[in-house]
Amino acid sequence: MAAEGSAGDLIKVVTLLGAAVVAVPLFKRLGLGSVLGYLAAGLVIGPFGLGLFSDAQTILHIAELGVVMFLFVIGLEMRPSHLWALRRAIFGLGSLQVVVCGALLTGVGLAFGFPLDVSFVSAMGFVLTSTAIVMQLLGERGDSAAPRGQKIVAILLFEDLLIVPLLALVAFIAPASAAAPAAAGSRWGAVLLGLGALAALVAVGLWLLNPLFRVLARAKAREVMTAAALLVVLGAALLMQLGGLSMALGAFLAGVLLSESSFRHQLEADIEPFRGLLLGLFFIGVGMALDLAAVAQNWQLIIAGVLAMMVVKTLCIYAVARLARASHADAIDRAVLMAQGGEFAFVLYAAALAAGVIDAEVNANMTAIVVLSMALTPLTVLALRRLTPKIKPSMEGIERPENLAASVLIIGFGRFGQVASQAVLARGAQITIIDNDTEVIRDAAEFGFKVYYGDGDRADVLHAAGAHHARVILVCINDKAAVNRIVEQARMSCAQAKLLVRAYDREHAHELLKADVDYQIRETFESAMALGREAALASGATPDEADEVMTEVRRRDTERFELEAVGGIFAGRAMILGNVPAKDA
Repeated sequence: MAAEGSAGDLIKVVTLLGAAVVAVPLFKRLGLGSVLGYLAAGLVIGPFGLGLFSDAQTILHIAELGVVMFLFVIGLEMRPSHLWALRRAIFGLGSLQVVVCGALLTGVGLAFGFPLDVSFVSAMGFVLTSTAIVMQLLGERGDSAAPRGQKIVAILLFEDLLIVPLLALVAFIAPASAAAPAAAGSRWGAVLLGLGALAALVAVGLWLLNPLFRVLARAKAREVMTAAALLVVLGAALLMQLGGLSMALGAFLAGVLLSESSFRHQLEADIEPFRGLLLGLFFIGVGMALDLAAVAQNWQLIIAGVLAMMVVKTLCIYAVARLARASHADAIDRAVLMAQGGEFAFVLYAAALAAGVIDAEVNANMTAIVVLSMALTPLTVLALRRLTPKIKPSMEGIERPENLAASVLIIGFGRFGQVASQAVLARGAQITIIDNDTEVIRDAAEFGFKVYYGDGDRADVLHAAGAHHARVILVCINDKAAVNRIVEQARMSCAQAKLLVRAYDREHAHELLKADVDYQIRETFESAMALGREAALASGATPDEADEVMTEVRRRDTERFELEAVGGIFAGRAMILGNVPAKDA
């Protein structure tokens, strides 16, 4: 019997993994994103789909640890000084958004004919945005650390803090009962317990965690370090839960307390695989939780509720963002991204149901509304991305080249171009620099460099930048296709200039030779050679021996490069003799 039970549990695990492995790549291939893939997978295998799982809430409770670990990783990226710098966004912008959205969403509930207390609880549950979905979408597009992403993170943190007073408020507005006289004392006890849990977590983070990790690092037990990382995250979450606070908040604070630790990157690497798996499981659980029977029974109310609450919340967030002087594009992005209800709504509605503030039917309907809003968010974000025109960078303070003339033209002023320009600058040569990244241009201006805006692969831009007068043209960008177009244009219209070009790799270098450039250099070759020499010295070679070895390496590389240009057979033979892969630096 035990073996049968174990097999049944294993089947469920395999089913969950299989659903994720099939659905997520498929949905990403369709351009719909991983979140929607997880939600769809949960809906298909859940109690209202194929019925392979019957208890979505159990899955959600376990998978909530994915959200907890996500916030721990976010906390590791936020040093206390950075968190202090965000205090206005957390408490100012966060409280303003919550108050405005809460008031108007309560009005939506009243308009649907619900009593004030039911409307208020339903509205505040919907105000609590899904941290998991928003952070996943921000992470997928690389905006978590961007200024607009940081404001969204700050608001999410405030909403996570809000669950505690909201739960206390539910107890306060609950119908009178025999236990009412003790309610005030129990609420004060809960507040003191929460403060005590916070104080204990801060004390442990400040005085115990770093010494603990130093001891474990000296032991050189890799698996114990991973266990300790999980212990920190789950221990902080448990401490906050025992104190009546949010588990996610506890994990976030633990991350912040370790953000300046020398073990920060190790901890992040240890937690990352668990975070990803559990967060995916959480989204699957949300998909399972969508009660299709409730939706079918009350479909008009639920669909109207989803549309009304998402539209009102979107308009509220947009208005608050604009009031806080966000740009139109950032305000729309924030409003669409945060228009759904979140996972803490389930906690609030369950508490309200237990306290008698809402009944079972309202709980089922509001849960369905929140889940549907979470499922719709990736679609609305995708629609926004496809319907809105690409935002053009601000050209304030940026000049385009016009009838310029200099002896040296540099195209691209990133890290490579900045270093390559030093020699001609040191000689006092007249130079013109163009780049198509406005941020690079502004950053360069702060250090006294005059960089003009322009795409070097356009003949008119090259002409305006003075390419037809230049003695030397340096092409320093890292886009292979763009480099090839620039070389083609320059060879057609600027025959007088020597063309010195940054090659992306060995294959690209051959293409450039065929295009008859005067000089090409693979972007990583010389730095790799210098590092190789230092490696030879570190392994015991004398300086003369290291130079001799590197001279031989350079000679063999040159021979291979020339043989590759002659033909594939010789190239392949040279690769075998040289023990160097065909696609090297």
